[in-house]
Amino acid sequence: MTADARDDGKPYASATGTQLQRLMQMAEARPPLRTAVVHPVDVLSLSGAVTAARGGLIEPVLIGPLGRMRAAAQSAGLDLAGLQMIDVEHSHAAAARACELAAKGEASAIMKGALHTDELLEAVVSGSSGLRTDRRMSHVFVLDVPSYPRPLLVSDAALNIAPDLSTKRDIVQNAIDCAQAMDIVEPKVAILSAVETVNPKMISTVDAAALCKMAERGQIVGGKLDGPLAFDNAISLEAAKAKGIRSPVAGQADILIVPNIEAGNMLAKQLFYLSNAQSAGIVMGARVPIILTSRSDPEASRLASCALAILVSQHKPNKHVR
Repeated sequence: MTADARDDGKPYASATGTQLQRLMQMAEARPPLRTAVVHPVDVLSLSGAVTAARGGLIEPVLIGPLGRMRAAAQSAGLDLAGLQMIDVEHSHAAAARACELAAKGEASAIMKGALHTDELLEAVVSGSSGLRTDRRMSHVFVLDVPSYPRPLLVSDAALNIAPDLSTKRDIVQNAIDCAQAMDIVEPKVAILSAVETVNPKMISTVDAAALCKMAERGQIVGGKLDGPLAFDNAISLEAAKAKGIRSPVAGQADILIVPNIEAGNMLAKQLFYLSNAQSAGIVMGARVPIILTSRSDPEASRLASCALAILVSQHKPNKHVR
């Protein structure tokens, strides 16, 4: 289904599934993604990788202290037969080895195990990793919100604390690339703030206007941008009409770009806990997709994140300015 098919307000998901199931359906006909799983030494991270492997989503390379991985498998009743395992001393070494495999083309994605996100990403952004690009890395949530008729992407709610304009440009482009990998051909991007007009005292509104102009000048490609937009005007046609906002984005956004990590974190968690939203998540901007999962993520979210990584890894984005 393409972006054009969305304009009538009908949902992306089929009558038999959710937005996350749609991701799974898109990925199921594709070969499993060879994935370096970093330090899966607890039951949760190891079982997530094994479940994704048994489901045909990934071909995992389990990297960590061999004894701890086997102990976790025994505790969870998991069979690791047939899965490749690389023995390293600790989590730092596991992250470095995963980056090495990805840089050599021996892994097409990286999955976070039982280590801190900062520790994993420090290895990725290291000058010696071979995984850095000229794009700033950013996290993208793909949300299935039951009351919203299409997938809703939110960025960045996990990595960049207080992004400046240059970083926001990369956040927007990463999110567009992610949406296009999901067959959203020309995603509608709402740059969020608290108001709909540019106020020099509110830097998020100035950045929003600048990002829209950057898109007009070809510095951001592949999506339709509008902003500043308040949250209600980004996702509700009725609210946008009440404010007199005429826009191809307002009321029907595919992507919400938040002004900072606090706003993004609160927005995503409100949707999780008050609207029963489910999510997949991925880090964009490196040479391979990075699957970040939270300890609180259900199995459906973990599997959908693997499916999303498959789509992103096989997507060839349009040429960008940078």
